[in-house]
Amino acid sequence: MKVSPSLLAADFAHLSSEIDMINTSSADYLHLDVMDGVFVPNISFGFPVLKTVGKICSKPLDVHLMIVNPDRWISHVRDIGAEIMNVHVEATTHLHSTIMRIHDSGMKAGVTLNPATPVSSLEDIIADVELVLLMSVNPGFGGQPFIRHTLDKVRQLRNLIEKSGSNALIEIDGGVNERTGAELSEAGADILVAGSYIFGAEDPKRNIDLLKSL
Repeated sequence: MKVSPSLLAADFAHLSSEIDMINTSSADYLHLDVMDGVFVPNISFGFPVLKTVGKICSKPLDVHLMIVNPDRWISHVRDIGAEIMNVHVEATTHLHSTIMRIHDSGMKAGVTLNPATPVSSLEDIIADVELVLLMSVNPGFGGQPFIRHTLDKVRQLRNLIEKSGSNALIEIDGGVNERTGAELSEAGADILVAGSYIFGAEDPKRNIDLLKSL
């Protein structure tokens, strides 16, 4: 299992030391949630902060845009050194075009589904993306309980990936801990995003290791 700790749950008064912890951990990525207060009812951090994070983080950046008009920010995401740019199906008018533009910028393209958005909405573009992120909570705030139906969606998505011949990885964000992580692993997930389970732990590196072992 791959692990992508969510910076949204970090202690921003000690951001440098939090990223140092990630750098020296077994984490595979650093997950960055960008919120605009429009697509979701919250605001997180902007590109000045992300640019700084990109300079000091040695892990690949997994950037999740919870914003309207994500196309406007493709070059900004590229410029912070992101490996993956992830956009919401629900926020993107011309999804195939957006995916192509992300690829043209040299990044891997990911698409995100909110809890109420069906897996079937990906049938026409699943072969064009490197990653699908399933939200297992409603986007906008951390600390929400895991939505159990996500397990069924992971199985549906795994079936779609295998039938289409896609190489897309399945990433899950929301309510992830050792228990739900084990269930998601069994259902077919590839990457777990975790915020408070990691940054709120007494031993964050141990919890990263626990998720990776699933």
